[in-house]
Amino acid sequence: MSSIRKFRVPGSGFRVRSLTRNAEPGTRNPQRLFVYGLLTVAGVLSLFPLYWLFETSLTPQQFIVKVPPEVVPRDLSLQNYQRLFATTPVVRWLVNTVLIAGGITLFHLLFDSMAGYAFAKRRFPGRSVLFWLVLSTLTVPAQVTLIPVFFLLKNLNLLDSYPGVILPGFADVFGVFLMKQYIQTLPTELESAGRVDGASEWQIYQHIILPLCTPALAVLAIFTFQRYWNSFILPLVVLRDSFKYPIQVGLATLQGEFNTDYGMLMTGAAVAAIPMMLVFFAFQRYFVEGIRIGGVKG
Repeated sequence: MSSIRKFRVPGSGFRVRSLTRNAEPGTRNPQRLFVYGLLTVAGVLSLFPLYWLFETSLTPQQFIVKVPPEVVPRDLSLQNYQRLFATTPVVRWLVNTVLIAGGITLFHLLFDSMAGYAFAKRRFPGRSVLFWLVLSTLTVPAQVTLIPVFFLLKNLNLLDSYPGVILPGFADVFGVFLMKQYIQTLPTELESAGRVDGASEWQIYQHIILPLCTPALAVLAIFTFQRYWNSFILPLVVLRDSFKYPIQVGLATLQGEFNTDYGMLMTGAAVAAIPMMLVFFAFQRYFVEGIRIGGVKG
């Protein structure tokens, strides 16, 4: 089926007729229904663990280990939440997590953007070799450097302290790569204009580069905060005082050697997941932007 549409060419008095071909009725609807149905099934399967998490946290203790389990609970209760906040320092764990993840995120934004600017815009001997050398460290697992980092922190007397957890996360190779890829897309003429006006390199970085890097900085901040919100290995090794634990390490203490309180554990996991869910829905478009920025050709 085809139809003729008329439209006016801007700036002239002519009308142009175009022949458009409409899709045959019913030719694409089955395909779309299949795709929508497939996406719906995938979405339900991916969200089911999250549903089970919150459903278990609201289930009374005596029904949690019921066999067979109830997908739709009959009784909902805040008993697990009351026990969690009454018997554990979960609020302190959340505050510790915000301090650690927030502090590391701020240092990432500063140092990663500075290194990204140097690799993207500055010219110095061995720049390419140094960049690829730094980038190659992405292939080294974090567990390999855990023991050397531990001894360094021990020699600096930073064990069982917040700086001992924050210091190893001052910068990150992925953040440097992300900022370098984004800054490369900025026009070089802006820096030249700044130098003509007598601006120093720090002033160019601070007043020209950083304001233009707001989307990339937002992406880096979200990814970094999410990563260190869920950090577990390094805080577990460095910290000894349970009141200094972040939320993920604190939740691990709810598991006993011979018995596990699944109600408390699921409730703690739900409490830890809620802030990240709010961050995701508030800055969802930046997550998508992060995929696009990472794919910019260098």
